[in-house]
Amino acid sequence: MTTADAAVGREAPKGHPPALYILFFAELWERFSFYGMRALLVLYMTKALLFGDDPAYGVYGAYGALVYASPVLGGFLADKILGYRRSVVLGGILMALGHFAMAFEHLFYPALALLVVGNGFFKPNISSMVGKLYGEGDPRRDSGFTIFYMGINIGAWLAPLVCGAVGEYLGWHYGFGLAGVGMVAGLIVFVIGQHKLGDVGLPPGDTAERKVPLFAPLSTLVYVLAFGLVPLVAWLVENNESVETLLFVFAGIVVAGMIGSMFANGKVVTHRLIVLFVLMLFHVVFWAFFEQAGSSLTLFTDRNVNRNIFGWEAPASLFQSVNPGFIILLAIPFAQLWLALNRKGWNPAIPYKFGLGLAQLGLGFYLLVVGASMAGEDAKVAVLFLIGSYFFQTTGELSLSPVGLSAVTKLSPPKSVGFLMGGWFLTIAFAHHAAAQIAKLTSASNGDGHGGGEAVAEGVEAAVPSAAETLPLYSDVFFQIAIVAVAAGALIFITGPLLKKLMHGVE
Repeated sequence: MTTADAAVGREAPKGHPPALYILFFAELWERFSFYGMRALLVLYMTKALLFGDDPAYGVYGAYGALVYASPVLGGFLADKILGYRRSVVLGGILMALGHFAMAFEHLFYPALALLVVGNGFFKPNISSMVGKLYGEGDPRRDSGFTIFYMGINIGAWLAPLVCGAVGEYLGWHYGFGLAGVGMVAGLIVFVIGQHKLGDVGLPPGDTAERKVPLFAPLSTLVYVLAFGLVPLVAWLVENNESVETLLFVFAGIVVAGMIGSMFANGKVVTHRLIVLFVLMLFHVVFWAFFEQAGSSLTLFTDRNVNRNIFGWEAPASLFQSVNPGFIILLAIPFAQLWLALNRKGWNPAIPYKFGLGLAQLGLGFYLLVVGASMAGEDAKVAVLFLIGSYFFQTTGELSLSPVGLSAVTKLSPPKSVGFLMGGWFLTIAFAHHAAAQIAKLTSASNGDGHGGGEAVAEGVEAAVPSAAETLPLYSDVFFQIAIVAVAAGALIFITGPLLKKLMHGVE
């Protein structure tokens, strides 16, 4: 065992650092809490808080957008002041408070804000620590990340099965509370096991000779800032139209940074960044459609899918476990498929994989349209069509998402990889906002049963739309999604030769 290995508790190269499994379980439980919340959120708003479809989609879209935008700030403050470990603990505490605050209806928006801010400190920094466990050129790195991401998907798979069922059968607040218990479990695992990290994740300037105090002036300022952001984020989620302006400000910064890199690095880098920008646009399209899963597709499942399985009506939230379940089953076969194709010289270039991903996503939504056309008098779609749709959405995700992350590292100039990776995740924030606007096209109620925009006035019962009323709405929008997704995939294939040329040898 080398000195470097010992410093972070690494075993011999044949195994993985023990710290990897601490991060694995911490992230597993954090994802359990996040996806437990995601499985219930729109159902809770429309069934318990009596929101109409439009405002529920607006809140969900703003929440998702801010969740993916917040790591830009959280990652920066971790790099410069707190270090990864303290950022993860701070984020975990904020998220646990957010989950438990969901038990109180009058704290709904502050609870979502706590989850957003907490995610910003937790999510980017625990992933960064995984990379720090391995030295340059360490052959264990890729398999280490594979193990870590398996933890993410196990948590995402378990959460709807457990939190969803508890929330829908025993009470919404119990489901949210259970998600909070998962977050606390992840935090405990991390705090107890962090000694195995050695020097990884310590604050900048922290050494054996000089420890940075937990409440050093700058660190204390970050803690105050984190809690101080909660009212602002709560306002943004409630007044979710304002999120669009914020996203465009962030996007302007990213585009300006890309243009600056083009001028500073010459023709080859300029061409590669043009390709990256094009991929970012298609990335927004993919996730804007894919993220219907937490909004319109959830209400479609609740209202228009025959969920009767051998006499038991499965809760709608349970079906959000189908996608991560397929990922667990298919991630390794997909990785092996690309390697096998590469050995034969048939491995598609990055743009073509994006095209395949979008086409499969479109096919998944078209299956729902076919199912709707075969619905009986009850206007209910057979559950196999929903599962089949999730299957093709998942294969589309596996064709595009990991490839996109890899493309950022390959197409970016070395000094800008971190910045442009933040820009890449910002495209998912944009996609959540766009997804909310798309979901609103399926709106069937606003509290008086006539569709629209405002939350139900206090004390007024919401008119529940009938399955016959909602089925054509969902079918029409899903058909449009299918057409646009396939057309976008075809457009990438058509422009593929040009994009491949502009990549200058990047595979």
